[in-house]
Amino acid sequence: MWKSIASNFLTLFILLLVAAGALVGWGQAQYTKTGPLEDAICVRVPLGGSMALVSRDLEAKGAVSNGRIFRIGADYADKSQQLKAGSFLVPAGASMEQIVDIVTRGGQNTCGTEVVYRIGVTSRSAVVRELDPTTNEYIETAKFTPGVDEAPQVYVEARDDRDVRYRVAVAEGATSWQIVDSLRALDVFEGEIDETPPEGSLAPDSYEVQPGADRAALIAKMTAAQEKILAEAWEARDPNVPLESPEEALILASIIEKETGVPEERRQVASVFTNRLRQGIKLQTDPTVIYGVTRGEGVLGRGLRQSELRRETPYNTYVIPGLPPTPIANPGKLSIEAALNPDDTPYIFFVADGTGGHAFAVTIEDHNRNVAEWRKIEAERAAQN
Repeated sequence: MWKSIASNFLTLFILLLVAAGALVGWGQAQYTKTGPLEDAICVRVPLGGSMALVSRDLEAKGAVSNGRIFRIGADYADKSQQLKAGSFLVPAGASMEQIVDIVTRGGQNTCGTEVVYRIGVTSRSAVVRELDPTTNEYIETAKFTPGVDEAPQVYVEARDDRDVRYRVAVAEGATSWQIVDSLRALDVFEGEIDETPPEGSLAPDSYEVQPGADRAALIAKMTAAQEKILAEAWEARDPNVPLESPEEALILASIIEKETGVPEERRQVASVFTNRLRQGIKLQTDPTVIYGVTRGEGVLGRGLRQSELRRETPYNTYVIPGLPPTPIANPGKLSIEAALNPDDTPYIFFVADGTGGHAFAVTIEDHNRNVAEWRKIEAERAAQN
């Protein structure tokens, strides 16, 4: 009898093991297979939230088929205690395994509300925008000029939301004064900036920041980034460029930055100035003259006067030979690389061509024809206004 009982018990035990194995296998398949989500969604993980709370939210939104399997899978992967607060984009068809990775990976939030402080060449603005998870595109909900306009209610409410992301986007060609003046007007920052950094020393880029961040710390970060960019570009420079130091490269790069906003022609513009430096021809570029007038503090807002073009100043490249004494703006990485590795061309002239780019020329005759064409375009545009 005991043998029969033992045999039956062993059989039952084996069946239970097989069933358990099958259940585990089924659970693993459910955990790793494509999920039921038809459209991307934004999932918010509150500060102090739990995997149980997140699983219920995901289940309610149709992102996971079984919240219990989601939690067990997270436990098995030792990720239940790694949950990160924030707002995260969950793509359509994401498996439970992928979603667990998304909400425990950390780093920058990938959806929800974002405030972008844009520091441009002619203006600054603060933009509040929301990511539409179905299109993966941002929808602007408010825009204003910090330090000038009253902050809209949408922005005020965003400042009280811990999940909101903040970025400072600095445009290529902005001056150091413009950057410092803008940072002082942004209420997301604290601390003082004692003095304006040297022109050209700040790297234009998009920087993620946190409320209460120190203004001087961001300036230091931008400075370190520009130093790294310049050092790497100088190391990889064309040995034949007529530039004696990284500082001269930064000066030329700033001129290139102000002369063109078309990425694919930066090296052509660089070739014109390089050829002029080699041949001892004055650079004759308006942006340097303008900088001599404004010192980078705001926008000139008018055309240059003939008296300003004739007056000898350290920045009037119609009068002085070679480069001005300092950069005239903060150039981006592409302009720095263009200054140190220009195209090999015979060009020594260029003028706007009406498309946003420039017409290049080797001889003064060709250049004069290009200038005449540009004047014609200017006159036609003026007549239409």
